[in-house]
Amino acid sequence: MKVAIFGVGAMGSVYAARFAETGADVVAIDPWQAHMQAIRANGLRLDGPDGERIVIGIQAGDDPSIAQGSDLIVIATKAAGVEDAARAIRPLITPETTVLTIQNGLGAEDRIARHLPRGNTLLGVADGFGASMQGPGHVRHTAMKLIRLGELEGGLTPRLERMAGVWQTAGFQARAFADIHQLIWEKLLCNVTLSAPCTVHDCTVGDLLSNSDHWAEALEAMREAYACGQASGIAFSFDDPEAYVTQFAEMVRNASPSMRLDHVALRPSEIDFINGAIPPIGRAFGIATPVNDRLSETVRAREANFGGAPS
Repeated sequence: MKVAIFGVGAMGSVYAARFAETGADVVAIDPWQAHMQAIRANGLRLDGPDGERIVIGIQAGDDPSIAQGSDLIVIATKAAGVEDAARAIRPLITPETTVLTIQNGLGAEDRIARHLPRGNTLLGVADGFGASMQGPGHVRHTAMKLIRLGELEGGLTPRLERMAGVWQTAGFQARAFADIHQLIWEKLLCNVTLSAPCTVHDCTVGDLLSNSDHWAEALEAMREAYACGQASGIAFSFDDPEAYVTQFAEMVRNASPSMRLDHVALRPSEIDFINGAIPPIGRAFGIATPVNDRLSETVRAREANFGGAPS
């Protein structure tokens, strides 16, 4: 099986390494030249809960054409890169190609659909890996939790079940779900609670929990998102969203959300797809979203000052 990973940051590197370990023909595509060169020269070093090793045999580069003939193309870019990735791989898609996109936040489905056939595309949600880049050619992750997979139009199909099996064979905990949009929104609630608040206040999740004012603000941002999700027809699996996000936050107390890490590195974040995605939905349904408005404006203002900082 040929697997192409388009976007080889922390999570994309985990995907590439684990698929390669199971004997798949893996290609990794990313503009980060130092990372691609390190993989070609020395293999991809993977540190995880099951040990440290170097995975060799991954073809790495920045030319999308190396994904030609792939059975599975995983779009693992940041949310802002999804549309460019979909445009780049469009010439490579055949009726037999499966495209799986796994991002934080909202909107990946619509951006991919502008360029790729909906029938080729699956949506995914990655939960609780704690992945981070340690340098070119070196990725670390602290947990191996769930990869959730779903059809754009919902339902459990033979193709979806087969794809869950492909990920399971590669060593991932993976499950097919009939309503992936519910799971995307449930993860979004956690991201809304932690991402912009930890970034604005420059703190870890544990520090956010320990500051009563900051945690109250984070919960109010979540409540705005929850109301928008309900108005959008999302069938949440819980009735107490505060308990849901608090339990999640307690499990990752030592973590820094990727949005905060982006700001530490002077990189633009995914604000428009997380906290920044809530106000437009609120306006559509007449729901006030002052906390997400304020947090998003603060994050964007800081990013406007990054200028020509390295990515």
